[in-house]
Amino acid sequence: MKRSLPLWQLMGFAVTSLLGTLFHFLYEWTNQSTIAALVSGVNESTWEHMKLLFFPMFFYGVVQSRFFKERRDFWCVKTLGITTGILLIPVLFYTYNGAFGKSPDFINIAFFFVAAAVSYLLETRLYKNGSVVCKRPWILVVLLIVIAALFVIFTFLPPKIPLFADPLTGTYGIQR
Repeated sequence: MKRSLPLWQLMGFAVTSLLGTLFHFLYEWTNQSTIAALVSGVNESTWEHMKLLFFPMFFYGVVQSRFFKERRDFWCVKTLGITTGILLIPVLFYTYNGAFGKSPDFINIAFFFVAAAVSYLLETRLYKNGSVVCKRPWILVVLLIVIAALFVIFTFLPPKIPLFADPLTGTYGIQR
C-alpha cells in the first residue's frame, strides 16, 4: 500500500467515522455484552461518546504505525490528534448546550464527525510540517494505553459527575 499521507488520513477519518458509528450501537446489538462494553458506548453520556472516537482512532493508529515505522514523530502526532478529538467532543457539546440549551441529536452527531475531522487535519498538518519533536514516543504509547484503561474502568465505575451521566436516564455507566 502506498504511503500517501493524505490518503492515509482520509482513510483514518473514514474508518474512525464508520467504527465510531458502529461502536455507538454495538453494546445494544450484542445484548449488552461486557466485551462490547469495553470499546462501545453503553449510554448517551459525553464520556461514552468520547470513547467512540478514542478506540477507532487508536486502533487505526496501531495499524497505521506499521506503515510509518520510519517516522519517529508518529506516536507523538497521533497522541496529539487523538487527545484533541476526545477533548473537542465535550468542549463542543457543553459550549453548545451552555449557549443554546439542549442540543438536538443531529448536532451531537455532527460534533463527533467534526472532532474526528479536526483530529485528522491536525495530524496531517503536524506530519507535513515536521514540527513535533518526539524524543520518547514509547511514553505516549503508554499514555494512550492509560487513556484506554480509563475508558474501560470508567465504563464500569464512573465518577458521579455530569460528564459521565446519561442525559436521557440520569444513570452512570453500565446498568446491570
